[in-house]
Amino acid sequence: MPSRSAMPHQARHSPTWAVIAILSLCGTVVALQQTMVVPLLPEFPGILGVSSDDASWLVTATLLTSAVATPIMSRLADMFGKRLMMVLSMVAMTAGSVLAALGGHFLTLIVGRSLQGFAAALIPIGISIMRDELPKEKVGSAVALMSATLGIGAALGLPLSGIIFEQFGWEAIFWLSAAVGVLLIGGVLTIVSESTVRSKGRFDYVGAALLSIALTALLLGISKGGSWGWGSEPVISLFVVTVAALVI
Repeated sequence: MPSRSAMPHQARHSPTWAVIAILSLCGTVVALQQTMVVPLLPEFPGILGVSSDDASWLVTATLLTSAVATPIMSRLADMFGKRLMMVLSMVAMTAGSVLAALGGHFLTLIVGRSLQGFAAALIPIGISIMRDELPKEKVGSAVALMSATLGIGAALGLPLSGIIFEQFGWEAIFWLSAAVGVLLIGGVLTIVSESTVRSKGRFDYVGAALLSIALTALLLGISKGGSWGWGSEPVISLFVVTVAALVI
């Protein structure tokens, strides 16, 4: 494994502040993906012709994908390249935004919002890049800034979505997300160099599948327990599946 002194080649190719800035912006986008749809949930039943419970899937689908994609993409980043997996996550997020903006149907929106959930992997991967590539004395403040962007993005997303919806319609929210995704992909490819640090071993496909099942069942049971009933057969079955998958 290369020594620490041999790893921070990034600081020589791009200014440290530029690397921190682009990675922190990725953190802001993660929070925006989660919050910008929330204020519009009361409007979507009328727009899409679905029930309020169905409209809540626009948030649930993103959370489920985030929970599953984050550990899997992080592991793949350690094995095959952190910048590569950041770009792939942002490509999925951008594709989901375009699909949601163009679709106009409830199912299409659900698929698009699910793809947007890949953005959550940007946080752990971005922090890992900072630890690999930045000078040691800059890592602490850079990680703190990227973590703070989650709160900043959440605070911006709630009022911003309302303004955009009133002025341009709900599709504009997803078009904005797609445009930001394209800009960030270009920024990461231009400013952030690929980390040379790799983890050895093979990818555990069976473990990844079981983890995905467990997390999906757990979060689905928690998110829908209030509406389906905590003692209902579907919710209890989901919790049983969660325990069984984790044990296996």
